[in-house]
Amino acid sequence: MLVLGCAGSGKSTFSSQLGQVTGLPVIHLDSLYWKPNWIAATEEEWDQTMDELVRLESYIMDGNYSRTLSKRLMDADVVFYFDFPRLLCIYRVIKRRIINHGRTREDMGAGCREKIDFEFLRWIWNFRKRSRGKILETLDQVKEQKQIYIFKTSKEAKKYMEIYRMGGNDEAND
Repeated sequence: MLVLGCAGSGKSTFSSQLGQVTGLPVIHLDSLYWKPNWIAATEEEWDQTMDELVRLESYIMDGNYSRTLSKRLMDADVVFYFDFPRLLCIYRVIKRRIINHGRTREDMGAGCREKIDFEFLRWIWNFRKRSRGKILETLDQVKEQKQIYIFKTSKEAKKYMEIYRMGGNDEAND
């Protein structure tokens, strides 16, 4: 399973909840991509990590990383895409920063304390223009082979999770 969407959309929270319900391991890609003090993995390191991860039998993988999306999508059977408004995502990122002040979240790499800066806010603001269309186009190309859920509101994601918890994940398509 893949969970995609803008920063602040709720991907990590949803992934963790889904992992609790399904018993599947949850892989937060940010925790593997970012080294201490926000040092990014090299492309070679990241490609090797992706090759190892997609060999796993089953998992819930949280994160975008568009350069490797096709590779991950080939292996996934279910995809959740959080298509939320940018102001909501920015609000949540600011709230997350306040709540996690001075700490490293469990879904982040060790030594990557919660931070927020103009560059990150700009990345969130431009996500819809820069990434949304590409993600939707990619998902459209595989919609016949994959189960794809696109949540436009938090309520839709919560409803899906409630139905899934009750054992009726097929009904979550409605």
